[in-house]
Amino acid sequence: MPVTPEQQAEIETLREVSRPTRRAVSDGMEEHLYKAHEVLDHGFIRVIDYMGDDAAICQAARVSYGRGTKSVQNDEGLIRYLMRHWHSTPFEMCEVKFHVKLPVFVARQWIRHRTANVNEYSARYSILDREFYIPAPDALAAQSTVNNQGRGEVLEGDEADRVLEMLNSDATRAYDHYEEMLSQDGQKGLARELARMNLPANVYTQWYWKVDLHNLFHFLRLRADSHAQMEIRVYAELMCQIVKDWVPLAYGAFEDYRLGGEQFSAAGMACLKRMLAGEEVTFETSGMSKGEWREFEAALK
Repeated sequence: MPVTPEQQAEIETLREVSRPTRRAVSDGMEEHLYKAHEVLDHGFIRVIDYMGDDAAICQAARVSYGRGTKSVQNDEGLIRYLMRHWHSTPFEMCEVKFHVKLPVFVARQWIRHRTANVNEYSARYSILDREFYIPAPDALAAQSTVNNQGRGEVLEGDEADRVLEMLNSDATRAYDHYEEMLSQDGQKGLARELARMNLPANVYTQWYWKVDLHNLFHFLRLRADSHAQMEIRVYAELMCQIVKDWVPLAYGAFEDYRLGGEQFSAAGMACLKRMLAGEEVTFETSGMSKGEWREFEAALK
């Protein structure tokens, strides 16, 4: 269960309270406040707090650039200009704080984005719950033959059953031993900070993750991409929906120029110009490596 009855009662209590404020408020984000959106089998994302909206981005930009923005007629046009030309500081004026419940191996990948403030649930002080991420059958895949960090064909039949049985039994056994090592029934037991080392990487942890919009967009560009690992991508895709409700103009520009756009190298641009001029360009005449050419062809398609 992603949210315990106690947590749900706390969420409902928090959502019942509303206060007048003079600060910028996003109606779309207000609907997400405190609500737990389920992810994977036991995970969730919920918004704890936020600051700013689309207008805050424009306000910051006009302070920074002054009269240089007078030719931009509206907020949407200004935001699209900022996104198109890779301006970052105006987007840093918006911040959001998430409460995320996620498997440890996803957290270790997530934490590589070092531009956020993080406070994680401590297994030194508390005992982790008996909750593990077990992939759905359609998420069990063999190693890709063309990508060292990707997945290939989905496992089926006896092979899928064998893997699922091992994942379940190993996680259960590790947690059983974790509990047995802790102090109980009059035994001294092992300190929590040591016993936790026996837990598997698919056990769930939780953290508060606070980030500004510029760095959140960078995270989403990488993790909501089709090439990202599925287990972190589903969190990023849900965050995309939340951000879209929070700052619709900024998210629309992000979707156009980052998620839906392509960036070409100098060699790629040279090939593209040759193609537009009617020349037939092949891998052999492109001057690119095999990997670059494969990505270039994929972008054009």
